[in-house]
Amino acid sequence: MHIELDDLSRPEIAELLKEHRASMFVHSPPESVHALPIEGLRSPDITFWSVWENGELLGCGALKELDPQHGEIKSMRTASAHVRKGVARAVVRHIIAEAKRRGYRRLSLETGSMAAFEPARQLYAVCGFSYCEPFGDYANDPNSVFMTLEL
Repeated sequence: MHIELDDLSRPEIAELLKEHRASMFVHSPPESVHALPIEGLRSPDITFWSVWENGELLGCGALKELDPQHGEIKSMRTASAHVRKGVARAVVRHIIAEAKRRGYRRLSLETGSMAAFEPARQLYAVCGFSYCEPFGDYANDPNSVFMTLEL
């Protein structure tokens, strides 16, 4: 398994991100879906990585710079065929290392509050994240959970 910087140009990435957004709309009301479309991930303040093994896409994740000391994890997704194989944990660790390298003091994220998002919340907790108030442009939302990690 290797993680690489990605320019979002490959069709496998587009398909995985399409699956990601579709899943968010299944589990969350539209006003509570914060997953970015592929065009949004091409923003200069976002760095995107993909995870590959033997030419197969395993997952992805992104880091958005909120300010010079605060980053946000975005677009975490593991391909359905590779769930529970350590892909997401590897991406989270990679993003944490990059946030530290950049000198961020804090790394935050938003995820869903529903049962479908429990594995994600458990992963983030194991990686050291704790629950927090909304950050950045987010507002209180019963369908969202906010977590942060002091670096």
